[in-house]
Amino acid sequence: MATSHRLLRPILYTSAAAIAGGGALYYVYRPLKIPGSDPASVPPPRYTDDGRFSPPHFPLVKTRGEQIADLKKSSGTHSAIDTLRGATKGVLGSLTGPKDDELVEGADKQNDAEPYDLLVIGGGATGAGIALDAATRGLKVAMVEREDFASGTSSKSTKLVHGGVRYLEKAVWDLDYNQYKLVKEALRERKYFLDTAPHLSSWLPIMIPVQKWWQAPYFWAGTKFYDFLAGAEGIESSYFLTKSRALDAFPMLKKENLFGALVYYDGAHNDSRMNVSIAMTAALYGATVLNYMEVTELEKDASGKLVGAKVKDRVQEKNGQKAQEFSIKAKGIINATGPFTDAIRKMDEPQVPEIVAPSSGVHVILPGYYSPSKMGLIDPKTSDGRVIFFLPWQGNTIAGTTDAPTAISQNPIAGEEEISWILSEIRGYLSPDLNVRRGDVLAAWSGIRPLVKDPHSKNTESLVRSHLITVSDSGLLTCAGGKWTTYRQMAEEAVDEAIKRYSLQTSPLLHAPRVSGSEMIDDAAPLDGACQTHQVRLIGAHGYSNTLFINLIQHFGLESIVAQHLTESYGDRAWTVAALSAPTEQRYPVRGLKISALYPFIDGEIRYAVRHEYAQTAVDVLARRTRLAFLNAQAALEALPTVIDLMSEELNWDRKRQEKEWRDTVQFLASMGLAKSKLGVTRRDVESGKAGEYDEHEQKLYSRHDRPADMMESDSKFSSGQNPIMATNSPVNR
Repeated sequence: MATSHRLLRPILYTSAAAIAGGGALYYVYRPLKIPGSDPASVPPPRYTDDGRFSPPHFPLVKTRGEQIADLKKSSGTHSAIDTLRGATKGVLGSLTGPKDDELVEGADKQNDAEPYDLLVIGGGATGAGIALDAATRGLKVAMVEREDFASGTSSKSTKLVHGGVRYLEKAVWDLDYNQYKLVKEALRERKYFLDTAPHLSSWLPIMIPVQKWWQAPYFWAGTKFYDFLAGAEGIESSYFLTKSRALDAFPMLKKENLFGALVYYDGAHNDSRMNVSIAMTAALYGATVLNYMEVTELEKDASGKLVGAKVKDRVQEKNGQKAQEFSIKAKGIINATGPFTDAIRKMDEPQVPEIVAPSSGVHVILPGYYSPSKMGLIDPKTSDGRVIFFLPWQGNTIAGTTDAPTAISQNPIAGEEEISWILSEIRGYLSPDLNVRRGDVLAAWSGIRPLVKDPHSKNTESLVRSHLITVSDSGLLTCAGGKWTTYRQMAEEAVDEAIKRYSLQTSPLLHAPRVSGSEMIDDAAPLDGACQTHQVRLIGAHGYSNTLFINLIQHFGLESIVAQHLTESYGDRAWTVAALSAPTEQRYPVRGLKISALYPFIDGEIRYAVRHEYAQTAVDVLARRTRLAFLNAQAALEALPTVIDLMSEELNWDRKRQEKEWRDTVQFLASMGLAKSKLGVTRRDVESGKAGEYDEHEQKLYSRHDRPADMMESDSKFSSGQNPIMATNSPVNR
């Protein structure tokens, strides 16, 4: 008996070790669902046997005019007046119709007010997320935005969808459970991001350089704990790279004192296009969604409770007309205005203490050759203890961010001190062979992060770790703070609170639109009145796959890089964008006129932005529908004439409006890093090429290249000393 026990014990130990080891190996190398790798839920259209091609047919959002009409219906009086005015003109003619005061009296008798359940103020990630959540729960919701969707913080992020390794480190060392919860929540939301918008978000491996041997186990334990927390929502497992493999993966890295590197995975996304897609998806599900609609006043009843808001149409102001003001009635009002939260709160209660502590985050854009196209880098300890990211994005490289108190403004400008600090930190971990120059900065911007203080906390100066939801005595619900990754969770909690506070009734959405454009998918199936936004796929997601761009190339004759860009920015709506693109009159590519020779943005995107995404200004297109202004401020300036011409055709702009668009856009590009000397540039300057010239001082700051020293005068078409890109003292000419 004792002998059998001695024989069985090692066998059991060996089996247990084998099972545990096998389980660990399976967990590390288990098959994972890569965003976009699955076949599209809706397969791409194909040619039939008889040679016919049936393109996709997608549902359309309402026009801007129809959305404004819906807003007016909420107060009833305007709707009734319009109805009576139209009826009397049709019967009696405009000269003999009743006066407006008579119409008002008649309107009162047939008031058909249709108040909204919720009015959301703010069209950033949080506001758009709230509109989508409420609409998919069967609530009647309106969302208004003073500027454009994502015009503030939501377009100026680091472009990451992440739990936050730095927050996890703080949670462990400070034994901070709230930080731990924040990371856990964000990791779950990261997975929903990748599932609901696979065309706009993706995995991104991020490298942590290891310079001392003892850092390797520290970073390894941290990244493995990060993987563990993600659990079923995990992406890919982190791993260690030796020095040689780290340099192979990231050749630009400094070799000196490099021991190796840890690589972990997070998500990346196209932030403003994500924001616009959330808003447009909400519109398809029945939400009334409008940009350039400014709230000028909050309206209360006799008991002091909020019942609506007065708004004005800022597009009319841009067209040189008097802004139309009218009321919107709603059972509940949600303030989701980010950095401008306190401005709306003071409309409600002028003496209310401010809760926003604005913080400036500066980012710079560098050429794509500074980083691998599929690998990012994080410096966990900069010279002043902050964290800096260095990531590939849209073919370029993004670096940032800073974190400093700031004043609130619509388009803050990145300071030279912050830009210099970022460049200095970059030089610290890149190879000394690389000369990172100020002139390499293609764009630079400052985003305002709205950190918040809890007004009900004993310590009113302490900042809230994540987000804050609070309700005033009059019923204004404010949702502030948080970060891009957790926008959906914030929206869910805000709508939950609104339903409770305003006694709203949700209902299944029985007649949801076919967002996919196909009868193959029933988009209404999961919409039972509860929050389902974790599985509501955004516009463009249903027909997207990693190979969709090939179908576009084969059908439209697009350039390969353009087709890839369109599918990664619009998903299955790339079919519509491509169809709106003009012929090139060349053998190849057949369609798609680039608005900038340096980037894959084409003319069809401008038409699509106006017709299907409510773009109202040139900045809307250059900054938030395409990302050209964020990628290269000078290239955006050079594309401006084309953008204004195409938008003028779509929106019937007159000469005054075109001139206003030019001035406003050039002023905006100053906040994107455009040289100060370009602020007075004219359209003629741009079209003649003069906008690309710099004086000697700006040549050092903004020029993207050194003056050539190896060009022979005999090879130039210019007369001696007249070639603007050749130095007169070029050694080769001596």
